[in-house]
Amino acid sequence: MECFHCKGRMIKGHSPFSADRNGYHISWEAVPAWVCTQCGEAFFEQNEVNHIQKALQNIDSETLALTRKIA
Repeated sequence: MECFHCKGRMIKGHSPFSADRNGYHISWEAVPAWVCTQCGEAFFEQNEVNHIQKALQNIDSETLALTRKIA
């Protein structure tokens, strides 16, 4: 696989992922990804993207429930 940014060689590895949204910050230190050996850019496959999106949706729901209890 070729890096979309620098055209370097991508290898299977792990990369961090973080998000700031809806009043919280979340990060994972080692999500499976293709990582560029030249620039370090990460590419997450669809399966990992689906898991990340599902986790964020669950956290969004729980965050909403918490903020309703506070208000």
